[in-house]
Amino acid sequence: MSSATLSPAATKTDTPIPLRSHLRHTGALIRRNLLWIRQDPESMFDAILFPVVFTLLFVYVFGGSIGQSLGGGQDRYVQYVIPGLLAMMGMNMAQGVGTGFNQDFNSGVMDRFRSLPIGRGSVLFAKIAVEMMRMLFASAVLLVVALLVGYDVHSWSGLLASVALSAVFGSALMWVFLTLGVMMKSAQSVQAMGFLVLMPLQFGSSIFAPTASMPGWLQAFTDYNPLSSLADSARALMEGGTDAHALWVTLIWSVALTAVMAPVAVHKFRTKS
Repeated sequence: MSSATLSPAATKTDTPIPLRSHLRHTGALIRRNLLWIRQDPESMFDAILFPVVFTLLFVYVFGGSIGQSLGGGQDRYVQYVIPGLLAMMGMNMAQGVGTGFNQDFNSGVMDRFRSLPIGRGSVLFAKIAVEMMRMLFASAVLLVVALLVGYDVHSWSGLLASVALSAVFGSALMWVFLTLGVMMKSAQSVQAMGFLVLMPLQFGSSIFAPTASMPGWLQAFTDYNPLSSLADSARALMEGGTDAHALWVTLIWSVALTAVMAPVAVHKFRTKS
């Protein structure tokens, strides 16, 4: 058989697949990924340890000094930083998506998926769906730790809205890291790229500290940083109010990233040799 001849399976995957079949394939792959987590519980360590370590680190190391600048003490800083950390959960989980996706490629799992008569997008949507579950679990852990260190919930509906907003933005970032996971040659490269991108976004934002004392050029960066908008919006919602500007900026960033990067990720997945 010549290299130009397609196998029956390959031919079938090139034909249009109905939406119902896409949904069925996605559901089956979600179940497969969840079973894999059940067999490898260590894969949940990041979802458990990240929120615990970050909360304890920032509250007890920086809480006193930054809290005083906010007009209070450690208790005041707890109220400030917890919404920011909640906003950060989606970003941390997004980086893990790209790393795990790249490892699946290098182990040959994705080659097997691409040889099956299933929708290509189903593999990616299933991956994002499971990572969203992990992100919601990490957010729940964070909120439990937050209550233990003294966080005072002013609005439970605002808290749930903040979790939903963080999930929306996190899912948009996942498309970026799925693309990196397909394009990069190794998981270490994906991790290094994620570090270079996310570290400036994390610390050049209002997640951990107010931006008023930052240099002018850095304040200009934070004004356009979507993590600042996400953190400010989550902070307002959890206090029982709404920061309409920050909310709309976050939603616009989420829609734009998804609209641009989702088709790119699916295309790269289809054409990766």
